[in-house]
Parts: sequence; C-alpha cells; structure tokens
Amino acid sequence: MKNTVKAGIFGVCIGDALGVPVEFRSREQLKRSPVTTMRSMGSHRQPAGTWSDDSSLTLCLADSLCKGYDLEDMALKFLQWYNAEIWTPYGRVFDIGIATSQAIQRIGKGIFPTLCGGYSEFDNGNGSLMRILPLVFYIKDFPIEKRFDIVKDVSSITHGHIRSVLACFIYLEFALELLKKKDKWEAYRAMQKTVQQFLDNNPICSQNEMDKFHRILELKVGDYDTQPIHTLEENEISSSGYVLHSLEASLWCFLNSESYSEAVLKAVNLGEDTDTTGAITGGLAGLYYGFGSIPEEWVAQLVRKDDIEKLCMKLEDQWMK
Repeated sequence: MKNTVKAGIFGVCIGDALGVPVEFRSREQLKRSPVTTMRSMGSHRQPAGTWSDDSSLTLCLADSLCKGYDLEDMALKFLQWYNAEIWTPYGRVFDIGIATSQAIQRIGKGIFPTLCGGYSEFDNGNGSLMRILPLVFYIKDFPIEKRFDIVKDVSSITHGHIRSVLACFIYLEFALELLKKKDKWEAYRAMQKTVQQFLDNNPICSQNEMDKFHRILELKVGDYDTQPIHTLEENEISSSGYVLHSLEASLWCFLNSESYSEAVLKAVNLGEDTDTTGAITGGLAGLYYGFGSIPEEWVAQLVRKDDIEKLCMKLEDQWMK
C-alpha cells in the first residue's frame, strides 16, 4: 500500500493542472487543439503545472485528516484557503465556484460546518466531489453506514443536497474497491452492488434521486433497462460543472482508458469544466495505476510538488499503516 495516498492525491492535482489552462473551452475547440501535456497561460493566465481550487480544497481536507477527523478543523482549513493563507499555488485564490464561495462565507460567520453547504436542487455543482478523495483513506475500515454518514457530513460543508452527497459516496465506494487492488471492472461491479444494497436497505433519498444515477448504477427506470455508462458514446457524456455530469464523465473516462495519462487527457479534452473532470478522473486513475504511472515530466512541473509530497507522507503515516 506504499505511496497509495501519494498516487491518489498527485492524481487529483495533476489532472487539475492539466485542465486549468483550457477551462471553459468547448469540446470542439479541444478537438482542433487537444491537450497532450502541461500548458501555460490559457484560461486563467497561469504558469504550467498550476492547480486550482479543486486541488487546494483536496489538500486542505488531507491536511486536516492528518490530525484526525474534525469537521470544524476541515471548515477552518477551507476558510484559511479562501483567505489565501494556506494551500494556494502562488499565494492567491484565482478560481472558486459560487456555491463553494457562499458556503465558506457561512463558515466565516461561525455557522456549524454541516449547515454551511447549500441544500437546494440548484446547489449541486461539483465542489464537494472534486475535493473528497482524501476521505477514502480515513473511512476505509468503517462499516458502510458510518462511511455514508461521514461522507454526508464532509460533503455538506460546501454541498449539502443529497445528490451531491450520493455522488461523493459512489465515488468513494469505487475508490475503496480500487484500494483493494481489484481489477477496475471487478471494482466497479463491486461498487454498484454495494451501493445498490445500501440504498435498498437505507431510505436516505427518494426513488427519483436514486434514478438520477441510473447510468452509473445501471438501475432500471420505468420499463427501460439502463445502458452501462462505459458503453455510451462521447456525445452522450456531458462535462459541465453539474455534479452528476462530473461523476459520469470521470467514470466514463477512467473505464474507457488503459493508463493514467490516457484517462486524464480524455477527461480534460471533453471540455467545459476541464480542471474538475481532470481532477476527479485523476484521483481514480492515480489510485488504480499507481504513482509511477504518472508521467515524470508532469510531476516535475507541478507547483509546490515537494509540499504536496510531504503532506501525502503525513496522511499515509496517519491512516495507511
């Protein structure tokens, strides 16, 4: 299990950094000029290897978990980042979603962390999914009911709607299966079975909410069976900032690739929310293919790579012994 944390977190950060220069570009634009390696400048006018809020909040969560599980400390870390005190690439925040910004402002007002995230259907951006990966190293040995409760609370710091929570839960259940060193298809089937059984036995959401995830869990909706996510054509996959789109796109990219680099480049070149699709895909691909699978030149270009590596070692020592 050595370097497992490093593989996952570097996987997130490098996927993010690959996507930053082309965020908001359309799929058609990227087909004409696809991302093949780290770029500089672009959408946010940043040097090559610069990561965004996706990685910043991932690193904040990892940093907090190094000291144990404490929701108030997690929220404080998010607030410190928002105020450009910690885990920025260059000492300033240049990219943050509206829902995340509003939630962190509530943190600053002293509202309890789990009440800070939005709870309406319109609060289902991908801001909790993009940062959730480090939590898998903490919850891995708990029973599934406790895993869900923890994921719900940590998601709710910025995104409290059950759809965002369920997206984070599915993602981490898949990551948990990958941690067991299973083949990715075996891991995916195990995740589907585990999540479906949990949802059948625990009334955490309406049938309508469950049905939103039918392409991922292959649930029957009405009289129709669902086509498995990995069999869909690219034009059937959306890559917007909506949490369900981000989860579907990331799973599609990971399941339809054979290496870390192929997975994250496929994700980034879908366009739109490129940094987040890259980050979410990169977390899974990093865990599955290992740190050694990430191209050395990408690692070398990653901003603050030494600080990130030290953080990974601390988190590994805390939860992966």
